[in-house]
Amino acid sequence: MRIVFAGTPEFAVPALRALIASGNPPCAVYTQPDRPAGRGRRIASSPVKQLASDHGLPVFQPESLKGPEELERLRELAPDLMVVVAYGLILPPPVLTVPRLGCVNIHASLLPRWRGAAPIQRAILAGDRETGVTLMRIEPRLDAGPMLGKRSCLIGDDDSAATLHDRLAGLGAELLAELLPALAEGCLAGEAQDESRVTYAEKIEKSEARIDWQQDATTLSRRVRAFNPWPVAETTLDGTVLRIWSARALDTPQDTAPGTVLAAAKNLDVACGRGTLRILEIQTPGKRRMSAADFLNAHALAGKRLGT
Repeated sequence: MRIVFAGTPEFAVPALRALIASGNPPCAVYTQPDRPAGRGRRIASSPVKQLASDHGLPVFQPESLKGPEELERLRELAPDLMVVVAYGLILPPPVLTVPRLGCVNIHASLLPRWRGAAPIQRAILAGDRETGVTLMRIEPRLDAGPMLGKRSCLIGDDDSAATLHDRLAGLGAELLAELLPALAEGCLAGEAQDESRVTYAEKIEKSEARIDWQQDATTLSRRVRAFNPWPVAETTLDGTVLRIWSARALDTPQDTAPGTVLAAAKNLDVACGRGTLRILEIQTPGKRRMSAADFLNAHALAGKRLGT
């Protein structure tokens, strides 16, 4: 089977690795163009390109797939199947007709819940207890194609977007490897999505990272977890931005003004609209992340208010 793989970030790497390990490596890999990355803003290859190059696979990096020349190049590859995982570019309708067996996508949610750009973060923000991955056929509508298979997992109380991302990436690769033989035979029936159960995972905006201490502790702990590793939840202390990397909600009843530091000896506990948020890991501008205990060794915070 001639497979074309399209993916860009780290989330797509396990799926590409699974195809290579299957003995049926892609005949070509599409990924987004090299872009500036890191503090130095140096031009860097995507994680998918790095893996593909390590295995000597042909790599293509068009800015768009809309041009006739890109459509013709894809036709020349004569793919049987196109596998897409977090590619970052929309496949135009003409592209969907090129592979003999169609185009499939690994999506990081249990469709039809959380179609869209940020399913991992939105699931945590909503307090979902379960999520997973779905292998689906690609249709012109966003994440609306028939579902070919699913793998589920629980969302733990300590799961961040980072830990859940890695788990789901692995699940997606396992699901693809499991269903690949049936895809090759063209015998995998799809299940239509129930449109009445659709929810959308809007793109995460950096402005969402600012902590509102009027909210309850459970909501704030979810925000901290959902925004790790980006954009990272933040508040202010005497005008200085503090980034909160991890925290835990406590049911401790209190009637102190939201944002007030309640305990600042061994633990950094902050009053919320309801309950208390225990900050576990924190970062100040220009410094590395550190434990709240280490931060408290150098800062006297008792009675101060955050976010004012």
